[in-house]
Amino acid sequence: MIKILISLLCFAGFAFASSGTTTGEIPDITFTWVGYTALLIFAIGYYFVAAEEKYEIDKAKPALFIGTFMFMLVAFYYFINDMNMNLVHTQAQHLILEIAEIFFFLFVAMTYIESLIHMGVFDRLKYNLISKGYTYRQLFWVTGFIAFFLSPIADNLTTALILSTVLITIEKKRLDFLVPGAINIVVSANAGGAWSPFGDITTLMAWTAGKGSFTDFMFLFPASIIGYLVTAVILARFVPSEVPAFDITKETKPQMAKGSKFVIFLGIFTIFSAVMSHQVLHLPAMWGMMFGLSLLKLYAYSLKVKYGVDHFNIFHSMSKIENNTLMFFFGILAAVGALYFIGWLGLAAIVYDPNVLGPTWSNIGVGFLSAIVDNVPVMSAVLKASPTMDLSQWMLVTLTAGVGGSLISFGSAAGVGVMGKLHGIYTFGAHMKYSWIILIGYIVSIIVWYIQYEILGIGI
Repeated sequence: MIKILISLLCFAGFAFASSGTTTGEIPDITFTWVGYTALLIFAIGYYFVAAEEKYEIDKAKPALFIGTFMFMLVAFYYFINDMNMNLVHTQAQHLILEIAEIFFFLFVAMTYIESLIHMGVFDRLKYNLISKGYTYRQLFWVTGFIAFFLSPIADNLTTALILSTVLITIEKKRLDFLVPGAINIVVSANAGGAWSPFGDITTLMAWTAGKGSFTDFMFLFPASIIGYLVTAVILARFVPSEVPAFDITKETKPQMAKGSKFVIFLGIFTIFSAVMSHQVLHLPAMWGMMFGLSLLKLYAYSLKVKYGVDHFNIFHSMSKIENNTLMFFFGILAAVGALYFIGWLGLAAIVYDPNVLGPTWSNIGVGFLSAIVDNVPVMSAVLKASPTMDLSQWMLVTLTAGVGGSLISFGSAAGVGVMGKLHGIYTFGAHMKYSWIILIGYIVSIIVWYIQYEILGIGI
């Protein structure tokens, strides 16, 4: 994987330099000692990110290190060569603003999810599913559809974690249910997240970068759901149709805490506030999310007055947030920002040229690269390079980056999360056994996009 990454980035640097252009007033320093050093640091750091299970090191540690160190190294190069330090300051400020918009958006979303978990909402959902007497195949379809329609709201990682917990609660040994069920959740969560501006980090990045309005992403729904259904129909054939053993008399029906339904309403209203902030008020989407957080904090205070301090503590929910995910996100985007600042991301500007690959084939390739490298840095690189594309092509790259991450188990946050939940069950090898089915769904999604946008002109 690292060899592929290095090759692509080296080709990027060569293509960028040979074109004889620079980005604005930023000098091209790719073929300097700092350019090569930064590239080497990125490759080594990303190796440890990809091999976090092997070395038992959280991926946020190497990501945060390379993200911060690479920019400091570039700044040092500017300093010793008496270059314009204002460029460094300006680029760092712009990068911080870009990251902060998504960082705080995710922070609020995670706070709401943890609050709902604390109030027993998802425990109740899990109980309702496993107490219905569904067959394994019916549970396969139910969890898949829930993942597809929950991920646009809750994000694909949280959705995958919740529903993979449901799987392991239903059955702990039968791999003929657990493995296809886990793959189904990963594929549906990623496909569902692709048609919502906040269903996946990659779509959130594209939305906040202004590559499409809120409703523009909704037009990806046909490609997302048809591609998922094709995969699910084939995958379901490998799932048994037996009824799992479940003694409802030994299970206690979970009760949701007082006020949980209003917290659900506040969560929906917070998403609405984020959309209105971005689309109508021309504020960052995170502004509406932070407003929603303030409402949740006020409501938490009213619950404290009414039911006592132990009923619902929002700071307890905040303490449960996956901070390592946020730190990883900051680090990897900072590292990609440094590569852009140096000049290594010229590849995107070259391969998107109609005389090379053109936007359509390049965006299809982004999906495969997302599966290998992870869709967050790939999408960040595309946005940083900012090739000239119309709306339909930006929607295509959003679709392929999101759906393409399902092709390999560690290609998306959802896949990595489920690998952790179903350790030793949902593995790289188990996933690859069914990868051909996922590839069929990926191809179908692209075909649907082509018919919708390029032939019928719907969504443009």
